Amino acid sequence: MALLLEKNAVKKLLITDVSPRDGLQNQAKYFSTQDKLWLVEALSACGVPRIEATSFVAPTAVPQMADAADLLAAVSDSTKDKLCVLVPNQKGLWRAQEAGAREVCVVLSATETMNQRNIRMSLANALSTCLTVLAQAQEAGIRTRAYVAVAFACPFEGQTSPDVALRLAKQMADAGADEVVIADTIGAAHPVQVSNLMRLLMADIGPGRLGIHLHDTRGLGLANAWAAMQAGVQRFDSSAAGMGGCPFAPGAAGNLATEDLAWLAHESGYETGIDLPALLQVVEGLSNRLQKPLGGRSYAWLKQHFSRFPGTTDLEAASGFPS
Repeated sequence: MALLLEKNAVKKLLITDVSPRDGLQNQAKYFSTQDKLWLVEALSACGVPRIEATSFVAPTAVPQMADAADLLAAVSDSTKDKLCVLVPNQKGLWRAQEAGAREVCVVLSATETMNQRNIRMSLANALSTCLTVLAQAQEAGIRTRAYVAVAFACPFEGQTSPDVALRLAKQMADAGADEVVIADTIGAAHPVQVSNLMRLLMADIGPGRLGIHLHDTRGLGLANAWAAMQAGVQRFDSSAAGMGGCPFAPGAAGNLATEDLAWLAHESGYETGIDLPALLQVVEGLSNRLQKPLGGRSYAWLKQHFSRFPGTTDLEAASGFPS
């Protein structure tokens, strides 16, 4: 009875799917604007509440994102309100604003070397740029997210001090970012680290503004997600099919898969609003378009079990276990 009551006490998780941006940015096969439009609209249709659609970076740096303005112009108005786009600087913000973006993301790496390798700026200059972009976006009435990248470990400098991650996250929050996202950019964190850092940040930033972005490089993506959930975090980034990885961060393998995170949430009494069978069709569509097998750790199992219940989104039935 206690377990039944616990399961029925539904909490909500807000998932931002980053596959159109973080998932595609380092794919060798070019993904056309039409295919990106399909992906964004399909994610929206299956109930994903927020989508990181593209980035307004220099096309020479990330060729996959060269069509950012064209993509935003083609997206339906109802879907556009769910979208956020990454901007690296003021020029990126101006381009995004001109294209009609309603939410922008800035990225600040927590280490000197990562900033130099990623955007050719010192940490101090990168921080100043992020603060300027946040202020200008807010003045324009554009919602904002601020990433603190390599918050747990850097591919060049090793472990990141929690004090540094805390300080930078607080600066982003104090600057008025609507959401501050702590990023395990190379998937090097373990659950104890995640729990400790997120509990400290929850006390200062709170569940309404604090998010986490996880990669599954060492197989601990879901374990780290659970640690964050237990710390009270309600906002998560993930990527359909587990695609992704920063092209400027050696060892940054795929993101935590949205289907894995949504399944964990559903089975643990959290509501996401995501239609899992429909999401599996998105994963299949990505595999077909990129001509390679894709999918999170649970994908094969979910596909097999949902096939036993065609036309239903009944998670209890599809779990394969008696209620």
